[in-house]
Amino acid sequence: MTDISQRKADHLDLAESGDVGFRKTTTLFECVRLVHDALPELALDEIDTGVTLLGKRLSAPILIAGMTGGHERARTINRELASIAEERGYAFGLGSQRALHLRPETRESYAVRDVAPNALVLGNVGMVQAARMTTAEIEDLVGQVGADALCVHLNPAMELIQDDGDRDFRSGLETLARLCRELSVPVIVKETGSGLSAQVGARVRAVGVRHVDVSGAGGTSWVAVEMHRASPERRPLGETFREWGIPTAASVALVAPLGFDTVFATGGIQSGLDVAKAIALGATAAGIARPVLQALDRGGRTGALDWLVRIETELKTAMLLTGARDLGALRTAPRVILGELAEWMRQARTP
Repeated sequence: MTDISQRKADHLDLAESGDVGFRKTTTLFECVRLVHDALPELALDEIDTGVTLLGKRLSAPILIAGMTGGHERARTINRELASIAEERGYAFGLGSQRALHLRPETRESYAVRDVAPNALVLGNVGMVQAARMTTAEIEDLVGQVGADALCVHLNPAMELIQDDGDRDFRSGLETLARLCRELSVPVIVKETGSGLSAQVGARVRAVGVRHVDVSGAGGTSWVAVEMHRASPERRPLGETFREWGIPTAASVALVAPLGFDTVFATGGIQSGLDVAKAIALGATAAGIARPVLQALDRGGRTGALDWLVRIETELKTAMLLTGARDLGALRTAPRVILGELAEWMRQARTP
């Protein structure tokens, strides 16, 4: 089996500079048109982008989504980005803690609480691994990083491309029900680039899940990531399924009506206008991963910070131009749904 630290290093290299984007599939945010308000009766400094998530107040509906952990380079990335989340009032997600469970010596690569004592920090464990672990073991992973909530990620598409990936995805709902009952922190069901359908949303909602991260298609294709790492024999399978998934905007639109307390729109968010459109479709906040990592790689902490400040500025601009004083008003702002997204919303909704 490939060393897990090397796998995480490969993932970072590919996420930063590899050919791992969707080639044809988009997020479908281009199918959302927010209706312009030429008479907004607002001043820009009146715009309130604050939101309360999982008991903590954020200054903007932004999650720096989980990317990495388990090796030395991850330590620097996590600490830099967590410190930005603390400074700006964002949420921050850690990458999969599987490495921490298997190799306790990697703990420092996940240690961010000293640089982000007040930020909303999300832990992370895979569904297949969670099914094999006791609640006490998972509770220990939460405690080691001081997480406020735990993402349980679903990733069957990328696992099936890996040479040594998981092949058995049974007991998922049973595991989620157990963790919702027994874990001391909230559980967030999170996909990894292929999106959540209305049907899956309804099933996890029925077992007690109150929070989801759709992590839809249109940004990084984790099938493509694993395709580049796979043996020559398995790469054709990755090529076939590279475009697999539910576009992020469609996933948000399908899941948001199901009554979740929190819906994170992650997957291909590129601008503050994308964030605004996600909120208008029913998301609570937007998660951003690869663009922040790339900005950090190009320009260090300042580069990543500048990129995120631009996202906030664009969000506020979109809010003023729709006459939305706060996120609640943005969620009910007039919008027009076009083309393919309209078809997803018509054909893929819960029966």
